[in-house]
Amino acid sequence: MNAELRRHEIVTMARREGSVDVATLAAKLTVSVETVRRDLRTLEENGLVRRTHGGAYPVETGGFETTLDVRTTRNVPEKSRIAAACAEMIGEAETVFVDEGFMPQLIAEALPADRPLTVVTASLTTAARMSERTGTQVLLLGGRVRGRTKATVDHWATRMLAGLVIDLAYIGANGISREYGLTTPDPAVGQVKAQAMKSSRRRIFAGVHTKFGAVNFCRFGEVGDFEAIVTGTALPGAEARRYALMGPQVVRV
Repeated sequence: MNAELRRHEIVTMARREGSVDVATLAAKLTVSVETVRRDLRTLEENGLVRRTHGGAYPVETGGFETTLDVRTTRNVPEKSRIAAACAEMIGEAETVFVDEGFMPQLIAEALPADRPLTVVTASLTTAARMSERTGTQVLLLGGRVRGRTKATVDHWATRMLAGLVIDLAYIGANGISREYGLTTPDPAVGQVKAQAMKSSRRRIFAGVHTKFGAVNFCRFGEVGDFEAIVTGTALPGAEARRYALMGPQVVRV
């Protein structure tokens, strides 16, 4: 197997299994550990994987995006801590935009239930969960439903958002970097996120540590657009301070 085919196989395995480790790859591909490490370095330089200690995990791209079902199984303790911290930052907001995805869904479920609240969301799952609450009004954005994330997109959704003034938006992303800002693989998703940010007085980004440094196809926001970034303690403190220098408060939980 030549290097190109070997690297293609590594990416395929990483996307199928969620992550790969060097020793397993070396055994399956019948090559040395050092060869696998060189392959992973090349794949990381090409933006296809992110290396970890002893392995790597796939980066979401314009041609690859994990499903909502897969996201509910990864980094769940970290996501739960982040969601709780985000919910505590609601302040006096009465209208809240909750982005698509599993993390925003956890944030919605952690929001206070003892006061009137209007939740605007593109997520069918979040809308269904929040509609069960007494005292919470849910506004589900219209549009084409993406089966991968069970959320609405396109001009119907952005047009609805453009007519609203929202107190606080909880925004997620497939990647966040100091150079390229917040990115996502799908242009239609990026448009909804961008309009939600424009329509909101306050904006909070929520994302696990693996989102940092990742870059996807469509840029929809800048780091400095947010009052706060909430992530896990696995993001190094030095890196968190670099993001804080760009404007937002960075909270690690």
